[in-house]
Amino acid sequence: MSTVNTVNTVNTVNTESELREIVSRYTRAADWRDGEALAELYEADAVVEIHYRGPDGMELLGTLSGGEQIAAAMSTAMAPHPPLGWSHHTTYDHLVSIDGDEAGIETQFITFDVAGTRKPEGGWPAGTFGAQGTIKPIESGYYRFTFRRTDGVWRIRHQDVIHDIPYVF
Repeated sequence: MSTVNTVNTVNTVNTESELREIVSRYTRAADWRDGEALAELYEADAVVEIHYRGPDGMELLGTLSGGEQIAAAMSTAMAPHPPLGWSHHTTYDHLVSIDGDEAGIETQFITFDVAGTRKPEGGWPAGTFGAQGTIKPIESGYYRFTFRRTDGVWRIRHQDVIHDIPYVF
C-alpha cells in the first residue's frame, strides 16, 4: 500500500469516527433533553424534518429550522423524564459516505423508555435480584444526517427522522 493510500485510509477512518461521535452526542443530548448540547452539533441554519413512513409512502410530520429552534424543541417540547425514568436513543448499522467537506450517515434507531421501580421502604424482598423496573421500545426508524465541515469542524446540516410507526406530537 502506498503512503498516499495509507494517509487517505487513515483520514477516512478519522472522519468516520468524528461523524459517529456527533451521532452519539446527538443521542445523549436527546436522552438528557439538553438543547444547548444539541445546538452545538448543528449549523445555525440546519433543518430537521420528521417523517412517518407509512403504507401510503412518506408523510412529513414537522420541520424544525435553525439550531435555536432545534434546541428549544429538545429542551421544551419533549416531556421531562419522570422520577426514576429515562430514555435511551440507540443507533446501529451506520452507513457512512464522505465526499470532501460533505458527508452523510444513515443509521437505524430504537428509543427505549426506562422506568425504575422505587426501592421499598423496608428494602428489597429476600431473593430480589437484578434490574428492578421496565424497559420498553417506544420509537424506531432511521436517522439520515447530512454533515458539512467548515473551518475543520463537522456539524449537522440536515437531518431526517423517519419513524417506522405512526408518530404524533
